[in-house]
Amino acid sequence: MREMPLVSVVTPVYNGEQYLAECIESVLSQTYSNWDYVIVNNCSTDKTLEIAESYAAKDPRIRVHTNSRFAPIIENHNLALRQISPESKYCKVVFADDWLFPACISEMVKVAASNASVGLVGAYGLDGTQVLWTGLPYPGTFVEGREVCRRSLSGGPYTFGTPTSLLMRSDLVRSRGALYEETNLHADHAACYDLLQESHFGFVHQVLTFSRARHESNHAFARNMDSIILGDFSVLIKYGAVYLTAEERRARLDCLFDLYYRRLAQSVVRLRGKEYWNYHRDRMNAIGLRINRLRLAGAVVRKVIISLFQPQNSIRQAAEYWPARFKKNSKRETQSANPAAHRPASGGQTRSVAP
Repeated sequence: MREMPLVSVVTPVYNGEQYLAECIESVLSQTYSNWDYVIVNNCSTDKTLEIAESYAAKDPRIRVHTNSRFAPIIENHNLALRQISPESKYCKVVFADDWLFPACISEMVKVAASNASVGLVGAYGLDGTQVLWTGLPYPGTFVEGREVCRRSLSGGPYTFGTPTSLLMRSDLVRSRGALYEETNLHADHAACYDLLQESHFGFVHQVLTFSRARHESNHAFARNMDSIILGDFSVLIKYGAVYLTAEERRARLDCLFDLYYRRLAQSVVRLRGKEYWNYHRDRMNAIGLRINRLRLAGAVVRKVIISLFQPQNSIRQAAEYWPARFKKNSKRETQSANPAAHRPASGGQTRSVAP
């Protein structure tokens, strides 16, 4: 590569002593050499700060920033991105329990630099033993931002991955006061649609990042609280008019409604607690929607009838659900897997989700 633009790497971390050294070593092992690295310590109480400072003492490209106060997860991600170098051309998040394959930054920069309109670059990721995400049709490495967002919003394959698997153009990140919406647990997903309003998407057809299978903390919270579909609603409400026609938006909204009420009906049958229902009420209120109780009642009746006539399905679903239901949650970087850390104040205008 003739030119090597500066890449700022950031790791937001809270109590990450178990895997942080491996994460840092993966950055040090990059074949691409023109990078700086900021580790943002969110008031950790374990040996996170000690580990980070030991590496910073040995390599001048590494800097440690400790927050003055403990910040909720999404806010901390925004704080981390504000630490990127003003001279950087690109920036890259790598979570403390993830790591990068040696060619990660080099291959991503190669795609980004091949087209000045590219603002976001993705790649395949390895999650435990499973390769994740759908890439662009091979051998294509570039697609217009509007087109990839339209496909995804219409219910197409998920291409973007996670912050660890993405490279972003720094000027786009710096132009936003906060890249991630701090009341949205799935703000990293929404941020892709935001960036691609004014840029295009690049993709590397290689596995470039590793994420551990997460049965804890934020990922467990997302599964247990069925929050992913709430994130889908939020993105569709906010960006649907940007990328879809009115007819396409309505069709997708109808599809999400149908799925959502089936999920809620399962939660009624499973006797989910007050925390679950409060979380859904508040998140729906925050995006201008509300749960329609009449439609929910209808979905519950259908669920009960199906269970009576197809008991084998109910037994199978219960067997899958209950073991996971009682898995012990522990802390990851997410410092706060409880819904209060992500729950917006309720109130404001709402509309029924019944079509």
